[in-house]
Amino acid sequence: MINEIKKDAAVRMRKSLASLDSALAKIRTGRAHPSLLSDIKVPYYGNDTPLAQVANIVVEDARTLLISPWEKSLIPEVEKAILKSDLGLTPSTGGESIRLPMPHLSEENRVALTKVARHEAENGRVAVRNIRRDANAHLKELLKDKNIGEDEEHDAIDLIQKLTDENIAEIEQALQVKEKDLLEI
Repeated sequence: MINEIKKDAAVRMRKSLASLDSALAKIRTGRAHPSLLSDIKVPYYGNDTPLAQVANIVVEDARTLLISPWEKSLIPEVEKAILKSDLGLTPSTGGESIRLPMPHLSEENRVALTKVARHEAENGRVAVRNIRRDANAHLKELLKDKNIGEDEEHDAIDLIQKLTDENIAEIEQALQVKEKDLLEI
């Protein structure tokens, strides 16, 4: 019973960390990286399809992405999708591919993006704490129903707290890496 609660909490905390990693990857640092375009969807045969499923995205150089749609008719749709996104990037079309240059980030932009990264990290910490709260509530319920003893409940709460501390430490580490990346000129 207790092991199931701990496993469930661990799995959910891992998912929260994965979500944070995904959110941090979308914050652009001035360097070209295909994950910047992971949320862009392109209309393709009546369905909104992720850009990565209809085009090849490669890093041409440190500040440029090269997007090669598999069908030439998709080029205008890809351009529209990029322009409509909140990335603030302007594509330039050249024949059968689209170049996406990354503008240099000003100091103000770097500080603003650092704040966004901190906000995402705080969301991750809150999610992990909510998972801890849920697990502890399950343990208290088991104690109330007399399925476990007080000592078992106390030990399990300590295990959940250790798990929470480990995950929050990983969140802090991911935030430090992203901040360093953002503030690096």
